[in-house]
Amino acid sequence: MNFSESLKKNSDFKNVYTHGKSYANKYLVMYVLENDLGKNRLGISVSKKVGNSVVRHRVTRLIRESYRLHENIFNSSLDIVVVARKSTLGVGYSEIESALLHLGKLHQILKIFFF
Repeated sequence: MNFSESLKKNSDFKNVYTHGKSYANKYLVMYVLENDLGKNRLGISVSKKVGNSVVRHRVTRLIRESYRLHENIFNSSLDIVVVARKSTLGVGYSEIESALLHLGKLHQILKIFFF
């Protein structure tokens, strides 16, 4: 990730969960909270409800890649936590990508709207 970092600490995740705003769709839930760092931090959470470790890691990679390819259209100085829902089991990249962009549009954190 060129412009972004990862959220790693549990306290950072909890802070975004408690103080951030959330929207959800069929596949993902997105929490967004502004930070003062000048760059985005992305956190991805995939629970065991989604599947075994291979499936969870695949979903994580799909979310990270779809964010990476579109990170230039996201506003900066945000903490973003993306939570995968159980329905992400077996879906492809295009569904994850459209779900992520849909949530970005709902949060109004995209620089350009192309829907």
